[in-house]
Amino acid sequence: MSKLAYTNKNSSVTFQAIVDIFPLAISVIPWGILCGSMAIQTGFSPIQAQFLSLFVFAGAAQLSGMSIIGSSGSIFSLISSTSVISSRHLLYSATFRDDVRHLPFFKRFFIAFLLTDEMFAVTETYKQATGKLSVKYAIISGLTFYIIWNISTFIGIYAGTQIPKIESLGLEFAIAATFIAMVIPSIKTHPTLVAVLSSGVSATALYYLKIENGLILSAFIGMFAGYFVKLYQEKNG
Repeated sequence: MSKLAYTNKNSSVTFQAIVDIFPLAISVIPWGILCGSMAIQTGFSPIQAQFLSLFVFAGAAQLSGMSIIGSSGSIFSLISSTSVISSRHLLYSATFRDDVRHLPFFKRFFIAFLLTDEMFAVTETYKQATGKLSVKYAIISGLTFYIIWNISTFIGIYAGTQIPKIESLGLEFAIAATFIAMVIPSIKTHPTLVAVLSSGVSATALYYLKIENGLILSAFIGMFAGYFVKLYQEKNG
């Protein structure tokens, strides 16, 4: 979105945050439904399943954790898997660190709790367009996503008690669709393009080769590929 659109005086920060995050929030409704239904099928009570989204609010880590619990995996597998999946938030928080370090604890707490891939994407874009991070924008966009996520989880919990084998509907594709929608608009340079393509190709290859933690390895492959292309460009002008 252009800087002009962001600085339009007729558009409040609150309204802008909701408008920007809404398409991404809507796109993960199938993901939330899957998360809620999977919790029921794993053995969680409806209240426990809803509390998981209310207090953990971790998306992919929730799905991974429930999958491990459902297959009677070890505590080590549960902790290591969810930690690796959530580790990207270290990069997100590092990006915002200098912008929020002066804020009161409760504001930093809310930004940290509401920090998701989607919230980071729209907030960072807004920051680049306006020249500074808006705490109000970050919290409103994150809160909007949080509310829609929990509503979709509630629907999934109900569906999980009423619809048998809901996982066969292919709702998990919402995860891939959401990340595609987030990544494609950010491809504006050759290093980014190389990073995305190398990650995608290596992830596909490692999947068919049945390499354990292939998705994580492909992420590192993409990062290094993009980094070396950037170094090459800087060296050769």
